[in-house]
Amino acid sequence: MVESIIVGHIFHVKRGMLVKKKGKKILHILIVVILAIVLIVYGFVIYGNYQMSKIPGLSFEDCLNYTMKGNDNAIITVGIIKDGQATYTVYGKDTIVMPQVEHTYEIGSLTKTFTATLIKRAIIEGKINLDDTIDKHLEMPVGNTYPTIEQLLTHTSGYKSHYFELPMIGNFFGRRNDFYGITDDMLLKSLSKVSVTNETAKFNYSNFGYATLGLVLEAVYDRDYLALVNVFASEELGLENTHISDRQGDLKQYWDWNANDVYLSAGGLTSTISDMLDYAQLQLAGKDIFASCHDSLAVINSSTKAYSAMGINMDEIGAGWIIDRENDIIWHNGGTGDYNCYLGFCPKTETAVVILSNLAPNYRIPATVMGVKLLKQYLE
Repeated sequence: MVESIIVGHIFHVKRGMLVKKKGKKILHILIVVILAIVLIVYGFVIYGNYQMSKIPGLSFEDCLNYTMKGNDNAIITVGIIKDGQATYTVYGKDTIVMPQVEHTYEIGSLTKTFTATLIKRAIIEGKINLDDTIDKHLEMPVGNTYPTIEQLLTHTSGYKSHYFELPMIGNFFGRRNDFYGITDDMLLKSLSKVSVTNETAKFNYSNFGYATLGLVLEAVYDRDYLALVNVFASEELGLENTHISDRQGDLKQYWDWNANDVYLSAGGLTSTISDMLDYAQLQLAGKDIFASCHDSLAVINSSTKAYSAMGINMDEIGAGWIIDRENDIIWHNGGTGDYNCYLGFCPKTETAVVILSNLAPNYRIPATVMGVKLLKQYLE
């Protein structure tokens, strides 16, 4: 009996020692794995920074070649306006020149320039004023402080890029557009909970702010944003192939949208190279409503180190358009899940560049970098 107890005790002690040893071994393995992951991530960061450091020294052609290399699905269309003439070239894998097909691209946040132009039109028509706070046009709870139209146009409202909504969970797992299924009522509810100061905030790029401008447009025109912008683009501007995405283009991976999604005004348009070149021509002509969109509304000085190194300056902002004072360039870009684009122009030299890409914004070198490089070549 005593022997069995002693043997049992010894067994439990040994077992405990084995468990402790096993636990230490597992802990050591976990530490090694974590260190390996950290080293790998750090290695990628160092490599990424090294690769990024080479970009400023590359030409537009170098950037395009690198981005198109070995990609069977890549289709980048490059348009140029110079001396009153608009031309474009379509590139495929390994920068091979393709037939001049009018591909349909998502233009993402370039949509904001259309939204801003509609706001300017509403101002000209006396429907709103730049210094109106949004509660003048939207039913908002009393007691909160709300931003002005000007602050929304210039991303200086104090609003974040976006605020969490329940549909975002399903969108994440369904690999959908983050903003799919977010309605006017959801945004209004979020607006009622967020109070900002009366002072103009630091520049903070806000999709939420431009979704709010879409609500203001719907209120003053008593018409949904989709109909407003589609008619404005096709009938008033003559851009027949520019409209809210219906996923009917010739390329793949277009974002899902509902007709009543509130973030359409921040990034819902698709377009073609001819339409975007025509749109650039309208900016260069600088007549009436377009000229007023280019007037500076705020000094933002928001160029990041990476942007500055590549010659991309964000000095001031007009109605949606970013102003680069150093290079006399006015520009905007756009990006969705699988597309990115750039439109920049120089009123002084009457030169413009449009780049439309069916590649994700973080794939190799984005359209913005290539666009600035190409436009600056024509300014030299």
